[in-house]
Amino acid sequence: MSGTYLGMPSFPKAAKDAVHDQTLRGNLRHATHTIRDKRAKAVAELADWDLLREAGKQIKDRTLRHLDRYLEQLETAVTAAGGTVHWAADAAEANRIVAGLVKATGEREVVKVKSMATQEIGLNEALEAEGISAYETDLAELIVQLGDDRPSHILVPAIHRNRGEIRDIFRDQMGSWGRAAPDGLGDTPAELAEAARLHLREKFLRAKVGVSGANFMVAETGTLVVVESEGNGRMCLTLPETLISVVGIEKVVPSWRDLEVYLQTLPRSSTAERMNPYTSMWTGTQDDDGPSAFHLVLLDNGRTAALADEVGRQALRCIRCSACLNVCPVYERAGGHAYGSVYPGPIGAILSPQLRGTQSEIDASLPYASSLCGACYEVCPVAIDIPEVLVHLREKVADQGGRGHRLERAAIKAAGWVLDRPAALAAAERAAGRTRALHPSRPPGARAWTDSRELPELPAEPFRDWWRKNRT
Repeated sequence: MSGTYLGMPSFPKAAKDAVHDQTLRGNLRHATHTIRDKRAKAVAELADWDLLREAGKQIKDRTLRHLDRYLEQLETAVTAAGGTVHWAADAAEANRIVAGLVKATGEREVVKVKSMATQEIGLNEALEAEGISAYETDLAELIVQLGDDRPSHILVPAIHRNRGEIRDIFRDQMGSWGRAAPDGLGDTPAELAEAARLHLREKFLRAKVGVSGANFMVAETGTLVVVESEGNGRMCLTLPETLISVVGIEKVVPSWRDLEVYLQTLPRSSTAERMNPYTSMWTGTQDDDGPSAFHLVLLDNGRTAALADEVGRQALRCIRCSACLNVCPVYERAGGHAYGSVYPGPIGAILSPQLRGTQSEIDASLPYASSLCGACYEVCPVAIDIPEVLVHLREKVADQGGRGHRLERAAIKAAGWVLDRPAALAAAERAAGRTRALHPSRPPGARAWTDSRELPELPAEPFRDWWRKNRT
């Protein structure tokens, strides 16, 4: 996986700054509470939701167990339908492939459907380095791009912005990217959406190359699926002459019957809708409809390594609904930027360290970016046990060593030695009781704990001594 955002500190350091931003916390609180309340009502309408959830889990697990076979089936079907399949082992290879394909058309700009895979590999920056302009067309992604910002949510990348901030970004930046914002632009949703529509329409009509991701790939027919709510995706998928789709290898599903399950669970878990407004599907190329050239770039970028981990691989079930972010108390207070990845929140805390490894400071800190409350597991539509994976990854990070983990290991070893020897334990208890007046109320190194809690007072007499006097 490509590196973390330049200059990103570890999660605790980034989160410490974020929690003091009152505007950010207000924006996040309002948005996440609104989305999760609507989702809860939408899910409650289905009496068989738990069965759909289990089916989604089983389909994904079966697919991951036989991923090689389904990917080969997908490649055969896409090729037979007139498309071309490219395999990318990492971000650099994927970027080279896409840049080469765009250059081969002679074009110097592309329109993009919202895609986390292309954000993951830093495609926009890679294309810019090759002299190619990439224009985001999803409204939230447009806000992020115009504001020279970073996404902070899987479903709503600009969730950290309010309407006033968005209006100012449009006023100041739209003109340098294309059609300027209308004079006197206000901050009502209708005005902001209309400004974006006018700005993007000229790009849709001019672009010859489109770049997308995909929510799902159907192995039996080679069909790709994009679900979105604005219609911009359909414009990018149908108007350009060349379409390039960059998709993670875990997005494949065996059949249309399997796809049916996710088209029921994804809309309700993400946007709280019974049915997605725009579900676009394409299979290769057609002579009289859509792009005349289709390229599918299948992206590994750490996914095979994650697949090899029997506990961690369940993260690859993720269908990017973002339900886990909207119920997470840590995300609500820290925001998405603190995670240093395009995958924020609970799912990012287990996915990013597996795709990128845990060698960097921020990736080693992500498994600890959780209270382990379990709310994320309860809402996940494919039953990813995120707390289980977090604890699993914490163990891996601890095994790497580091100052804090070495001290912890030494303390545990010493405690184990004492607890294995009753006489030594009794002596330690008596010594602690007799010297309790000398114990500091805030021991060195425990400030983060004692800032909001008081240490329990040690009794003057150990329990075993009291028991011997009163019960024997």
